[in-house]
Amino acid sequence: MFDQVEISTGLRRITFPMPMSPGHVHGYLLPVDDGFVLVDTGLSLPDLAERWQELLSALDRPIAAIVITHFHPDHVGGSADVAQLTGAPVYQGALDYEQCEKVWGSDAWAPRIADWFHIHGASPEETAALLDAGSVYRPFVRFVHDPQLVREGDDVAGWRVGEFPGHADGHICLSKDGVMIAGDHLLPRITPAVGLYPESRPDPLGDYVASLELVAEQAPRLALPGHGEPIEDPAGRAREIVRHHRDRLEETLAAIGPEPRSGYELSYALFPDDRGPSQRRFAVAETLSHVERLVVDGLAARGGDGGLVTYTQA
Repeated sequence: MFDQVEISTGLRRITFPMPMSPGHVHGYLLPVDDGFVLVDTGLSLPDLAERWQELLSALDRPIAAIVITHFHPDHVGGSADVAQLTGAPVYQGALDYEQCEKVWGSDAWAPRIADWFHIHGASPEETAALLDAGSVYRPFVRFVHDPQLVREGDDVAGWRVGEFPGHADGHICLSKDGVMIAGDHLLPRITPAVGLYPESRPDPLGDYVASLELVAEQAPRLALPGHGEPIEDPAGRAREIVRHHRDRLEETLAAIGPEPRSGYELSYALFPDDRGPSQRRFAVAETLSHVERLVVDGLAARGGDGGLVTYTQA
């Protein structure tokens, strides 16, 4: 059975195992009148159904609804399995589901992301390694097609839906009585990855900073993240992450310099520890989100020719 912790009266945290870093992801069971709302489902691992059967047998009420905070594999991957076991409807953000279909529901994504890495400076060999690293997740993703779509301000069993783009363009959180079910929008010890990808929102880092400032303004009393322990000062943590990204923007501007450099090249200046293609994928995307924020601010310029995108200081 999955590890469980009661966070407050009736509200439970479930910890799902992951075969990759950070080794776990949290889901949450929110008590409602007719059962529980489950937020996030973990990966579709081979023993997922068996573990869920054990958990469902031990619960004192049924799963009435399933909510997905965002389409990343450790949050959406097991949703079809859990929906089949419970019969519960699945709710997902409208934009998030669109991207979920694009990435996990289509064979067109692999060549699209390959072109993306290539135009940002990766060689064909490096691009192939980056694609191989990303493909390891696909067997563990079984999402629900045509879920019930939700948007900012909608209500799911008394929990308010909020849109907090950044870590994922369509990331949603649930809020009620000062408690935020935060997904990966806020994490306690690490800063959530914010990357720029094909056909994503053009300024994900700008979106993320605005979302963090919204958390600081709303000042929930508790945030329950997808990884790590509960955050008892969500507003303070949000401001801390904003400061981190301001520092990273200064480092990015210094790395760009006067000579044109590709995003792939810049990623090694900003993330010099090469931990292999899996981490390099995120490093390139994170670098691009920061460079494009500098372009929006007028501090960097995007250029290039021959199909290669490069950046210089403005």
